[in-house]
Amino acid sequence: MIVTTLNLKEKYKSYTDINGKIKRDIDNGFLFPLVRGIYETESSVDGFLLASYIYGPSYLSFEYALSYHNLIPERVVVYTSATFNKRKSKVYQNHFGLYTYRDVPNAAFPYSVKAYEEDGYAYFIASPEKALCDLLYNRKPVTSIKELKRLLFEDLRVNKDIFEQLNFDEILFLSDKYISNNMKHLRKYIESEYMK
Repeated sequence: MIVTTLNLKEKYKSYTDINGKIKRDIDNGFLFPLVRGIYETESSVDGFLLASYIYGPSYLSFEYALSYHNLIPERVVVYTSATFNKRKSKVYQNHFGLYTYRDVPNAAFPYSVKAYEEDGYAYFIASPEKALCDLLYNRKPVTSIKELKRLLFEDLRVNKDIFEQLNFDEILFLSDKYISNNMKHLRKYIESEYMK
C-alpha cells in the first residue's frame, strides 16, 4: 500500500519523534521509500504498479510498454514512462527497480493511454501504437523511410507480424500530435505500404 509522510505523521502522532519512527520502520523493512515523502508498505509489489505514483502525471510507455505488448522481444527491466512539460528526463532507483521518465508533446500526452487497476493500485499504460510513437519521437531523427524501417525492424527489433496488426488509423491520428521527422516518415511508410 502507498503511504505518504502525511499519512504516517497522522498514524504516529502519539510518538514524540515521528521522523525517528519512520526511519526505524524503513530500517526494519516495514516501509520502502519510493521518492521523498512517498513509501510502499509491501516489499513484493510489482514495480510497474508504482511508476505513476513516483513521478507524474505519467504513464508507462516507450520500451517497457512495447515489451508489455510483445512488440519487441526483450524483457525490459527498466520502467520507462512518459511525462509532459517537465523539460528534463528523470531517473529514480529504489527497492522496486529503476524508473525513467521522458517528455512527450503536450498535444500527444492524453491520447491512447489505458488505466487499469490491480491489487488496489491504479496504473496507466500506453497502447502499443502510442508507445511506438512515443519511442520514435524520442529517437534520433531518420532521413528516409528506408532508415525508419531499419530503426524499427533491426535496431528496435519490432516484431513485423505484430506491427502489421497495429491500428494504423490510431497511429495516423497520433502522428499529427508530434512534431518529428520520425513520425513524418512513419506516417509515409504506413500510407504507402498499408493504406493503399
